[in-house]
Amino acid sequence: MTEQKKKVKACKDTEYLFISAYLRAKEPQLLNAEKAGRMLGSSVQEAARILESCGYADVLAVGLDKALSDRRAAVFSEVEALAPKDGVVSLFRMRYDYHNAKTIVKAEAVGIDPAPLPVYRIVGEEGPAHMRTFFAEVELCGAVTGRGEGSSKKHAEQQAARDALSRSADPQLADLILDRAYFAEYHEQAAQVGSAFLMGYAQLQADSANLRAAVRARRMHKDAAFLKSVLVPGGSVPAEEICQVLAQDEPFAPLFANTALFAAAQAGDESQSGSLTAFERLCDNTLTAYFAKAKSVVFGEQVVIAYLCALENEISAARMIISGLQAGLPADTIRARLRDLYQ
Repeated sequence: MTEQKKKVKACKDTEYLFISAYLRAKEPQLLNAEKAGRMLGSSVQEAARILESCGYADVLAVGLDKALSDRRAAVFSEVEALAPKDGVVSLFRMRYDYHNAKTIVKAEAVGIDPAPLPVYRIVGEEGPAHMRTFFAEVELCGAVTGRGEGSSKKHAEQQAARDALSRSADPQLADLILDRAYFAEYHEQAAQVGSAFLMGYAQLQADSANLRAAVRARRMHKDAAFLKSVLVPGGSVPAEEICQVLAQDEPFAPLFANTALFAAAQAGDESQSGSLTAFERLCDNTLTAYFAKAKSVVFGEQVVIAYLCALENEISAARMIISGLQAGLPADTIRARLRDLYQ
C-alpha cells in the first residue's frame, strides 16, 4: 500500500460542516453567466475589473497567465488547509503534475531547459533556485513539494514517455502514455477517497475523454487499433465496444445511451466534418451539469468537489474571454465557445 493510500481516509459528512458553509458563502464571488455577459459586452479594461471582483489580480498588470495561475494556487491551498484530509484536493492537483511531466519530457527531447517554460506551480510562486532543482531532479510538482503522491509510479510513466519519444520522435505518443497514466492514477485515488459522487465524476471524465477520442479518430480516418491506443481507463463504456463501433462504422451514440453523454455522442456522430465546437461544448457542459448536482447538498465532500470544478471552469472562461477580447474577437464568437458556468 502506497503512502498516499495510507493517508486517504473516508470522512464523515459532518467533518465537512465548516468547509461547506465557508465555500457556500464564497460561491457568489464565482464568475457566473451574468458577470461573463458583462465582461463580453465591455472593454478589456472593464472585463479585467469584473474579474478582479471575483478574486483575481489585475490581469492587465500582472499578465493573464500569472493572474489565473495565482488564483488557482491560492484557492487550492486554502481549500486543502480547511477541508478534511481526504485526498480530494490532491486529485485536482494531479492534472497539473502530469502537465508538468509532459512539459519536461518534450523539453528534454529537443534539448531545451524546461525551467522557463509554462508550468503549474500549484503550491504557489517558487523561486528560481527551487525550480532549477525541480527540473534538475526531473521531479513532478507533487513530489518536489513533499506531497510524494505516487511519485515513483509517476516517474516510471514519465520515463516510459521519454523512451517512447526518443524511439518515435512523436510527441503525441508521449502525451498518450502520460494521459493514460493520469486517468489510471486519478481513478485509483478517487476510489481511495470513498466518495460515490467523486467516483461518478471520475467515470464521466473518462467517458468524455474516450468519446472525444472516438469522434476525432473517425474524422481522421483512423482504425480501431489506433483508437484502442488512445482510450483511457476508468470509463463506464468498455474500450473494446468503442473500438468495435469504429471498426464497423456505426454511430457511437447508442453506446452512450445510458450515460449523461448521450446528447454529446449524438452531436459527435453528426459532426463528420467542420467545427467540433458544439460537440466539445456539450461534453464539457455534461461535466458541469454533473457537479452542479452538489447544489442540493447541504454539507459533504460534494460541496468541495463542486467548488473546485467550478473554479476550473471559471478559469477556462476567464482565459477565453480576456484573450478573446484582447485579440479583438466579436463577443458572439467568444460566447459560442464558452461552457456553462456554475450557477
